[in-house]
Amino acid sequence: MDTLVLLTLTGLGLGALYFLIASGLALIFGLMDVLNFAHGAFLTVSVYTAWRTAETVGGMPGLLLAAVVGTLTGLLLAAVVELVLIRRLYGRVKEQILVTVGLSLAVPALVQTVWGADARPFPVPDALSGTMGILGARVPVNRFLLIAVALLVLAGIHLFLSRTRYGLIVRAGVEDRAMVTALGIDVTRAFTLVFALGGALAGLAGVLGGLYFGSLSPHQGTSLLVFAFVVVIIGGLVSITNVALSALTVGLVQQYANYYAGGYGDLAVVALLAAVVLSRPAAGTGSPLTRLRRALSAPRTRSAGGTA
Repeated sequence: MDTLVLLTLTGLGLGALYFLIASGLALIFGLMDVLNFAHGAFLTVSVYTAWRTAETVGGMPGLLLAAVVGTLTGLLLAAVVELVLIRRLYGRVKEQILVTVGLSLAVPALVQTVWGADARPFPVPDALSGTMGILGARVPVNRFLLIAVALLVLAGIHLFLSRTRYGLIVRAGVEDRAMVTALGIDVTRAFTLVFALGGALAGLAGVLGGLYFGSLSPHQGTSLLVFAFVVVIIGGLVSITNVALSALTVGLVQQYANYYAGGYGDLAVVALLAAVVLSRPAAGTGSPLTRLRRALSAPRTRSAGGTA
């Protein structure tokens, strides 16, 4: 029982981390139709600036300041990338992919040149380095912090999209940018804001990822980005709540499979992705079960020779 509780809460913490990364990715892709492969690079730069801050200050104040610095780093880096590169490429998907993939390769290489390729320990305050007893299991305290932050981010995104002027402008601009511009509304400024928010979420996820794993490396953002894409594909872009549920599912499946299936957590996530993609109906075709029923109930035709 205690093992199941530990795996469940650890999986929820990992799912919360995946959601923090995937939420920014889903905002940028879902609202702006930009496939941002540089999202992991934002995370990498942010976690390194946060690490330097936390080491310099130390303790819980150092972690709080590191979270602010990491979030602002992701926000500013994303804003600069949108203003300098992405703004000229709206509607040009191939060019967007080439630019963001190039950034995803160049930025970690630059970070590796500056700080080296070896993983470095992330400073964790004493208050978050211990464990808490839950139903006989000793669960790391930082897992609960990740879950709480993910819930706050989920609520904040819902409020931004439904209650703020910029959220409404972005949603309207995606549907009909020409009409919104004709009304005198600057859509490009709203798009910059959304891209910067996505980068800020990547920066925050980088800090909490360093807290979760206890270390950081130049390619940590790239590795986590793979699971973020899996979460977004499974959850879809219709609802941020679906993305959150998808992240929790991926985190739990990965943890359970790592323990009960001999370390095949990543393979289990890939199998889950394949199952969801194959079972998802294509536009206008219905689910596989619906197509099978339609095929079985279709009237049989007879050939000219009278045979079925």
